Amino acid sequence: MGINTESDLAANLQIGPTSSGMVRLFIEADGVEVPMDFDPEEAIEIAEEIRAAAEAAQNLKSQA
Repeated sequence: MGINTESDLAANLQIGPTSSGMVRLFIEADGVEVPMDFDPEEAIEIAEEIRAAAEAAQNLKSQA
């Protein structure tokens, strides 16, 4: 499955700080739990990538 492949899979996403100063992305789907911890600088980079992808998606949608 690639980034551009649609799926019916549903998942829950929680994002928050941990008590050790990390940022955790916690994904749960079909009984599988995936905690991913990032230092704050990495989390900011990820947030910037998400924002850039959202803006690109908006541009594609407005061109359609």
